Order: sequence, then C-alpha cells, then structure tokens
Amino acid sequence: MEGYSQAQLASAFVTALTHEDAATRTRAEGRVQRWLQVLQGMKSGTVTIGSRTPMAGRPAWVTPQVVRGGFATGTAAAGGPLRPHEAAVAGSRGAVFAHYLTNAGQAELRALLDSGDYRLELPEQAALLAVAWLLRAGDRDRALSLLDEIGSHAGELCFTPMPDPASRQDPSVVWRASAGEVGAVLADRRENDRVETMREALTVWNPFADEVLTLWLGDDPTRERATAMLDRYSALAATHTRCGKHRRPKENLAILLAATREAAAGRDLTPRLRGMVRHVAESRVARRGRPGSAEHAALRLVQAREAAVPAHHVLARVVVGRLAALDQEAGIRDVRAVCVPVREDEAGVYEVPAGTPIPAPIERVVRRAMAGAVPELLEAGVVPSAEVLAELVPQIAAETGAAAYPDPALRMLMAATYRAFRNRRSLLLTGLQHQVRLTELPWVRALRPYREVGDDTRREAYATLRRLGELALDGFPGTLLPSPLVRELGALSREAGEDLPWVEELAADIFEGRFSPKFARAADLAGELLADSLYARYYDIDYGAGIAAFDALCKVRANASDGRWSVAANGMVIEQAQILTTHNLATLVHAVGVTPAGGWAAPARRTFALALRLAGRIEGNPRPLSTIKDVAYAWRHLTFYLSIEDAVGPRRLIDDFHTELAAAPAPVRDRIRPALVGLGHVAAGGRFDGDRTPAGGRRLLGWTTVEHWMLQSPTRTGGTS
Repeated sequence: MEGYSQAQLASAFVTALTHEDAATRTRAEGRVQRWLQVLQGMKSGTVTIGSRTPMAGRPAWVTPQVVRGGFATGTAAAGGPLRPHEAAVAGSRGAVFAHYLTNAGQAELRALLDSGDYRLELPEQAALLAVAWLLRAGDRDRALSLLDEIGSHAGELCFTPMPDPASRQDPSVVWRASAGEVGAVLADRRENDRVETMREALTVWNPFADEVLTLWLGDDPTRERATAMLDRYSALAATHTRCGKHRRPKENLAILLAATREAAAGRDLTPRLRGMVRHVAESRVARRGRPGSAEHAALRLVQAREAAVPAHHVLARVVVGRLAALDQEAGIRDVRAVCVPVREDEAGVYEVPAGTPIPAPIERVVRRAMAGAVPELLEAGVVPSAEVLAELVPQIAAETGAAAYPDPALRMLMAATYRAFRNRRSLLLTGLQHQVRLTELPWVRALRPYREVGDDTRREAYATLRRLGELALDGFPGTLLPSPLVRELGALSREAGEDLPWVEELAADIFEGRFSPKFARAADLAGELLADSLYARYYDIDYGAGIAAFDALCKVRANASDGRWSVAANGMVIEQAQILTTHNLATLVHAVGVTPAGGWAAPARRTFALALRLAGRIEGNPRPLSTIKDVAYAWRHLTFYLSIEDAVGPRRLIDDFHTELAAAPAPVRDRIRPALVGLGHVAAGGRFDGDRTPAGGRRLLGWTTVEHWMLQSPTRTGGTS
C-alpha cells in the first residue's frame, strides 16, 4: 500500500513540475499535498489504510477525504477552513455551531426546512437541520442525544447547510454536470496553437508570398523595390512569429526572399538561384493562378473566409456568458438555447460576427450538463457508459428512499442527505468490511423512527429498482454493473423490502481470497434461473449440485488452489465468482423481473457488436490484457442473454453472428472466431474438452496467468483468417 501511495505521489509531482497547462499543474500540486498527507498519516499512525475508521480519533460516520485507490488522507472532508456560509455567521466553527442552537439560529434552520432553500455538499451538513426538525417535532430526547454524539466535533466539522434558493428541482430531472461545471471547462479553453498558426499563414504569409511572387513576375525588381519588400518582411517576421516556413531555405517563399536580398544588394542572381526563382514562379502560377487573376482571387477569398471564422476559445467565451445567467448548481434543460448562433447583442461584446454558429466541440461540452429524465439523457447520448449512469442514479434513488417520510420538510431533508452521502468516496477496505452505510449517520438514525414504510412505498421502490435495472441492461448490455450502481440497486431493494444478494466488483490486487456470504446466495439464485442452460454448460457449472464452500469452489475452478499469490491468480478466482453469480444479471432478471424492452435478442446482438469493437482494439495495443478482460465480460453477458432468449433461439443468433463476423477485419475474426465456434458447439449440445472443442473452439475467459490465447497466432488458437 505504501508503494502504491509513493508511486501516485511521484506521478503527481512530475505533472506538477512539467505539465504545460498551468491549471493542470495547480491540480497536480493539490494531489501532491494529499498524497503527502496519506504517507505522513500512515507513518505516524493517524491514518489506517484498509479500515472503515481510517482517521484516528474519528468515528466511521465522519466523511474522510479520499484520494485515488480509496486511500484516506487523514483529513475530514467537512473540516478545513470556514466555508463562506459559515463565515457569514461567525468567526469560528464552534461559534457557528453555538449560533444555530440559539432561538434565532433554530428559527433560521426551521425556515430552511420549510422552504427547501438549502444545499448539502456533505452529509454532515444535515445534522443541525435534523436537530431543528426533532425539536420542532417535540422529540427533545433524540435531539439532545444527537447533539451529544456530534458535539465533540463541533469545532472542526461543518454541520450547517448552505442556503441556496435555487436548489429545489424536479426530482425526476437529473444531469451529469452542472451549468457552472461546464462553464468552468469552457472558460479554461485556450488558443489552439495549430489553428492560430494556420490563421496566421492564411492572413499574413500567403498574401505576403503573393506580393513577393508579383515582384519577380517579369523583369528583376529594382534595388528600391527589393529593399522595401525586405523591410516589410522584417516587420512581419518580428510581429507574426507562429509560422516558420518562410525561414526554411528550401521553401518557395524563402527562395524568393533570397533572390530579393540579392536584388536589394545590387547583385545579379546566380544561374542556379535564377533557375529556382523561375521554377517557383511557374509552379505557383500554374497551381494557383497569377496574383490578381480571377482564379487566384477566388482562392484567396475562400482562405480569407476560413481565417475569419472566430476561434473556438473566443466562441467558448460567448457560451460562458450565456451559462453565467443560469443556475450554476443545476443542469441545463434547453441546451439548444445555450448553443444558438451568436446574437446581435453579443457580437459587439465578444467581437464576433452575429450569426456565427457555435462549433460542435463546444456544444458537446454543454450537452454534458443537459438536464432531463434518465431515458431522455440516454437517448440523447449524454450517458456514454454504465459508470456515468451510476453517477445519475442517486438523484433518483434519493427521492424513492425519502418517500417513506410523510412530513414534507423531513422528506426533503432526507433526500438531500441521501444525495450528499452518495458524494462520499469509497474507502479501500480489507477483511470483508463493508463501506459506511447511510443508516450509520447519527442524524439519520435519530430520524428513522419517523419513517412510515407501507405497501405503496415498497411498490414505488420496487418499480424504481426495476426501471433502473432495465435502463442499465438496455443502455449498456455488455458491461459490468459498476459498484456505485450496484450499491444503489441494493439500497432500493432494501426500501422495497427485498433482501437481494447484490455483489460488487472486487479488486484483484487487494483480494484476500475470501468472499462475503452474499456471493454464495447470488450463485444459488443464479442456479434457480440457469440450471442446465447454455450458460451453465458453456462455463461447466453444475448448479443442480448446489453451491457449497463458495471460496474453495472458485479457487478450484480457477486452478488456483495451490495457494500461490499473484494479481492474475486473484483475478482468475474473482472471475469465477462473477461467472457463478452472473455478477448481478440473474438477480436483475430472476429476482427483480427485469426484461429488455425489445426482448433478449436485442441486447445479445448489441453485446456481440460490442465484443467485436473491443476485439478491434487489441491489435497494436501495448496493454491489451484489460481490453481482453472487457471482451470476456461482454462474452459472459452474451452467453447469459442467449440462455434466456427463446423466441429466436441461440443457434439462429449464433449463425447471424458468424455472418457478422465474416465482415469484420481479419484480426477481429482471428480473435473472436474461436470463441464463437466454442459457443456454437455448446449451443448444439456439445461440451468443452478442457477449454477447447474438436473444431477449434475456445472457452473465452478474461484472466490468465499465462499468455492469453487471444494474443497467440491464428494457427495456435485454432482460428483462421
């Protein structure tokens, strides 16, 4: 763990010293400081990596500052200097805490509770609102008990909300980034050196080259004209420094300038130089026309129009100005309105012609802040991955989880607390510990007696759970459910009264060889759905015999029972756990009842297409193993969908896949054909002999401790091109 931290520190240090972008260097300097805190905390014992209470002297519910890899820095996220809304109340955090326990402070908190005009960045900022609600409800004992539990941290942690009149939003509307965030990205845009160099060439050096060429079309120029041209060149070269072609001796303009220097000095051109000048003149006139001709003028007009198009960083400032008028903490409902061509009133301010369109790259940045229902964002292409979907889900799940609180003010507070809690980054944990849960927060515990969970609440939670599961499968059928999304599905299933075995993706480099009991439960549930299926036969699983001694079974299936440790060996064991459990697919389908909108053939076809795209990234890839793992994960999903599909039938779909594969590039065919032949062999009733079939088929797994067969030549894998 210390080695990883030191490597991250070194990487951040190099970036902070060498990166050409000042903002990137500044961010890297922040990372350097945080990784120094990690290492110093580990050395002093104030930070315990691998524990759910990583900060010495602080309970688990205190939100830690966490850096890459789940390492806590030892700093509380709610600590540090006073935030602006605290400084507006008092000069110290303890005094702020004390103010909100006075009658005036409690009145302010009650007003915020009723209006909803507040925002929580961290779950701790809900604590004093919870106290105010309990006191108003007459529950003095719980309020005092809560104050006793958090009071010892009053001088160091922010327990107060940020007043924000714009924070109330339609709970069904979500966004990936806020208007303020995309505005900051656009404001950071700088000149593109390559584009500005081209603009200089079109507006300065091309016209000047025309002047010099005209000078040499006909009789040799006089010394006066040549000298005047050289003076003009010197002035241009001193002012316009981006282009360098005019300084290269073999370039056309440099040849003409060399001849001009001779003429200015009163010397005759050498035969060689005169021949070069003649060649330049003839070739340029033949290619572009004589300067001043209609043909040449038309070319320069087109180039002038191209050069007159405003630079992207200038147009970005136009959009930043529009974004500044919007709620900086919310998404953008009407992206088109933000990206309309430059208006008349903006033209003078930004010195950009009215009617200039906003370029697509800038619009793509703005679209990241598009606000709408999740299906709308998926259809618009704003949610490019399951990981991004997982970022949006807490905004939906928060309202579902809070629906059990009948009091409107409390319901709003609990939804805001849920969203803030999901901002908490996961810790690196060992020994099968679980991450801190929402119900461990003292103020959430104090308010839970006021929940009223009825049939309607459970039905709504179940409907949300099923809807999100369908969105994940329809949107990203070939990728693993990311752990943040798995956590949200688990929370929703608990709200629905269902104790379902959701399993997270495990890290091979810190895997300790043990799985929590929910993995065996998930495998049993998968067996109820998949016994004697194509999936079970393809992966050689005897679900009928039951899943016992799950840890040992995974090791035996991975041929890793000799106890030797390596990251790859750990990965093989984890992959077998994913195979046995289907990594939540069976839970979604069998327990939740998720069904794709277009039937199972549709995700199967899309997943096969994904496998082909991924396989196309292996050739020439310096680090191909992670891509091969992604192919194997997609293949597992494909096999699952074919096992559920019965309308079209797996063998017919596999025949279609062979046709699709035949049109793929040769490297893709060579890598996918053995896997497809193996899948077809099992679908026809065959079995693998080891991991092979008689016709050259292979079972596709992602992890291995030897060279993966996808990296071998076609003759060694059994494939052909």
